[in-house]
Amino acid sequence: MSDLCRRLQNVQEAGVYRLNCPLADLRESAAECGFAMFEADIAAASGKGEVLAELARAIAAPDWFGHNWDALADTLGDLSWRPAPGYVLLLHGESSGEPRLDNVLDATVSFWELQHKAFWVFFA
Repeated sequence: MSDLCRRLQNVQEAGVYRLNCPLADLRESAAECGFAMFEADIAAASGKGEVLAELARAIAAPDWFGHNWDALADTLGDLSWRPAPGYVLLLHGESSGEPRLDNVLDATVSFWELQHKAFWVFFA
């Protein structure tokens, strides 16, 4: 098992970070751990609607997704359509400038920690 896979499995370390390893290493380690990995390109998104649409696409959100911050929080806290021992959300681009996104991501990490599953968010 790779060192990165072992680290990804550490629920207490999971959080929101800037990616500081090669993207290929992250993809390989997430796969090695059996984690579900989602990738969203929010670099070109302008405003809440486009950010939410891109995130919904990336996670293959169900039809009930309401395209608002509460719906995003609910969806990221469910993921029943993508069961996995842990999750990695890779966001291409800088933070969208949407402060609510940061709140949702932090809350999602905390929620999954209570479920004893790692939920990692990386900005690349």
